[in-house]
Amino acid sequence: MTSVEELGTPEAVTQSRPEAEELFAAHYPRLVGLAGLLGADDPEDVAQEAFARLQGKSALLRDPDRAPAYLRATVCNLTRNRRRHLRLARLRQPPPPDHVAPAESVVITRESHRELLEALDRLSRKQREALTLRYWLDLPDTAVAEAMSVSLGSAKTHIRRGLTALQNALGGAR
Repeated sequence: MTSVEELGTPEAVTQSRPEAEELFAAHYPRLVGLAGLLGADDPEDVAQEAFARLQGKSALLRDPDRAPAYLRATVCNLTRNRRRHLRLARLRQPPPPDHVAPAESVVITRESHRELLEALDRLSRKQREALTLRYWLDLPDTAVAEAMSVSLGSAKTHIRRGLTALQNALGGAR
């Protein structure tokens, strides 16, 4: 919990509240989408958790330029942790009974969209994150590197290799 001393004067707290609301309105939908594309089971919760963690970082709220990068990195980390947790939880569960409807019962309206998502899901975690940050959020390579907590060269490598793997997967599927 953040103490009053960390937040500053009561006036500073009231002044930061509208900034936090504006930040939420401006970035929440894209963060939900980012979490969804990265494979979060509950993207809304991931985005909300990122904002909750930002509230504890009062210094970041005072510097609005750093807050979006912090939120993107937090969404990436939270999604990564949730996927890891779900994978382990699934390993511990017994197989479902035969009477459960198969996954094919879910209707997907756009075949090409489904193919792209499947191809993205087959990429490595870092390639998927790099491509999602770069092309879905339209971030420059430096911001991708910052959100992934890797060097600029590593981010560029993940982007390049991810694009190549996607081209191979989608080119072979058609």
